[in-house]
Amino acid sequence: MALIITDECINCDVCEPECPNGAISQGEEIYVIDPGKCTECVGHFDEPQCQQVCPVDCIPLDPDRKETHDQLLAKYHMLTVVKV
Repeated sequence: MALIITDECINCDVCEPECPNGAISQGEEIYVIDPGKCTECVGHFDEPQCQQVCPVDCIPLDPDRKETHDQLLAKYHMLTVVKV
């Protein structure tokens, strides 16, 4: 699953720099996560780093975007492939 940022977001800006895939950006009102780039930190870390630093616990799994560990790992490989 990709992660989402809920309306409880206080725009504190601590999650954005923690994302190793650059999936988090400032939206119109709150930060948002690009599900095409979110791997839940699979391939980088054992736990999603944005969830670890969020002071208001507003970054749950997105129930509409179910992905297995293998799918997340494949997305990680696709995002980190070195293009020659």
